[in-house]
Formats: sequence, C-alpha cells, structure tokens
Amino acid sequence: MKVLVLGGAGYIGSHTVKALCEENIDVVVADNLVTGHIEAVDSRAKFYKGDIRDINFLDDLFSKEKIDAVIHFAAYSLVGESVTDPLKYYDNNLCGTKVLLESMVKNNVDKIVFSSTAATYGEPENIPILESDRTEPTNPYGETKLSMEKMFKWTANAHGLRFVSLRYFNACGADESGKIGEAHNPETHLIPIILQVPNGQREFVSIFGNDYPTKDGTCIRDYIHVTDLAQAHILAVKYLMNGGNSDIFNLGNGVGFSVREVIETARKVTGHPIPVKDVERRAGDPAQLIASSEKAKKVLGWKPEHDSLEEIIASAWNWHKNHPNGYTH
Repeated sequence: MKVLVLGGAGYIGSHTVKALCEENIDVVVADNLVTGHIEAVDSRAKFYKGDIRDINFLDDLFSKEKIDAVIHFAAYSLVGESVTDPLKYYDNNLCGTKVLLESMVKNNVDKIVFSSTAATYGEPENIPILESDRTEPTNPYGETKLSMEKMFKWTANAHGLRFVSLRYFNACGADESGKIGEAHNPETHLIPIILQVPNGQREFVSIFGNDYPTKDGTCIRDYIHVTDLAQAHILAVKYLMNGGNSDIFNLGNGVGFSVREVIETARKVTGHPIPVKDVERRAGDPAQLIASSEKAKKVLGWKPEHDSLEEIIASAWNWHKNHPNGYTH
C-alpha cells in the first residue's frame, strides 16, 4: 500500500508520516514548505516539494507514484488569520482541494482521508459534540474546512470517490522520541504558549476571559495527543482500503480541561511557577468544546492511548525545552 501525505512536513502530518513508516507502509510526502519543516519529514518517506494548487505537479506525482490513498493535511489553519485574511484561506484550502480532487479523479485515485476540525461546528448546541450536530462555523477557517468536506461529498457522488473526514479537537503533545513536535510561527496553541514561559521566551501567559459559564470561568477544551491523531488517520486509510463507506468522525478524548487546569498541570510538569494575567475575552471563543469520539472507536477501532493531560504536556515539554526555536537552531 502506498499513501500520499499532503502537508506531511507539518505538525500533525509529520507525526502521521512517522507512524505510517513504522508500520512499513510506503509513504510519499508532498509539501510546499510554507509552514512545514523538511527536518520533520521521516527519512523513510519519499519527498516532493510542490503545491496542491499546481495541477501539473499533482498529475506528475500521480503518474510517477502508484498511490492507493491520500491523507490531506495541506491547509492553512490559523483561526485569527482566517478572519483578517479570508481570501488566503479560500485560495489555499478550497481552491487547492478543488485542484487536488480534479487530479485524483483524472488519475483514478479514489480514497482520501481529510484532516478536518471541530471548528466546523461553531458554537456547540450540545456537549459532548456529535458528528450529527449542526455545523455553523464562526470563522473562515472552519467555513473552508466544512466546504472542503462538502466538496468531497459531491465529488464522491459524481465520481465514486470515498472519503473519511476526521474532525479533531485540540491537537497537542509531541512524539515520544522528542525528535519532532509542534513548531508554528506565530504560535497560537495554548500548550506551546504556556511552555514558552519556563523556556524563558515569555514572562507570563494571558488568560482570555475568566467569566465563562465553566467551573473556573475559563474556556474548556478537549486535548488530544498528536500520536493518537496519527493512529486515527492510519485506521481511516485501512478502513477505506477495506471498502468502508465515506464517513465523518470526531477525534477527541471526551474530557474537557479548563485553561487554568492546563496551566496548573504545566506548572507541575515543568516545576516552573508560570505567572498568568487575566485579559479580555477573544471574539469567537466558545465556552467549551468537548468531543464524543464513540463513533470513531466503534467504526474505526480507534483507542486514544495518551489521554492523560500530564503525559501530553510532558511530551510537549520534552520537545520544546530541547527545541526552543522549533526546527531552526
């Protein structure tokens, strides 16, 4: 089996590539390296530098490599940036996916696993969130991901494509080897931002809003270890290879932790006091997002193994303290 991983030099992509290689699956990576890091790509994978908006690049790749299934991580994913520059997100995420699907149809590649997001739901109606719940994104990032899911659905109807869309919650942590991890610039995710304090890169952590209707007034999120996410992508590929029907799955731990609880756990893991400052709420932050992942467990046989918040933060700290500037030295 040969799998093409688009965006395989990114955070979740590189962890998935490593997990695929460890199962002796033939892996081809394509990435334009705009936000990805070539150093993060497992040396066992074959690498092509290129952009999914370039149909000649994709056609050439599909003609050279006999691809059985695609895993699609090649999307921009900063919520704040998507609000200030929505067209950048429509261009890369939607136009890129349209070109990709054209090339897949043309080259008879009919299976794709898509990296989607909890942002497709917007403000949740129910907790935990089910796959059947209303989807009403509150930002262009979530909107483009939802539109991509719909593009897969209609392409599947017209051309016999089969897809799995994985809507994940807060990806975090790092590979246990400590060789790959999270490296974004700018960094917008809570755990790496918290760990910048014990790493001497910032003096305190800002807590955006302390008056939410939650146990301690701060936002509650569902944190899922990146290694567990990688496993879910592999299970989804196998599910499609075994003839599974197109479907959508949530990926989370089903447990919510507040911002204050995450900071407190980071203090424990790092032995650093990690000062905080309470500041105003940010627009568009739901009070709580917690996934029901029962469907993924039942249908894909997925089982998160790294679900303790302490273990997640310890793995992230192991990466960040040794790579304070990510992949740049």
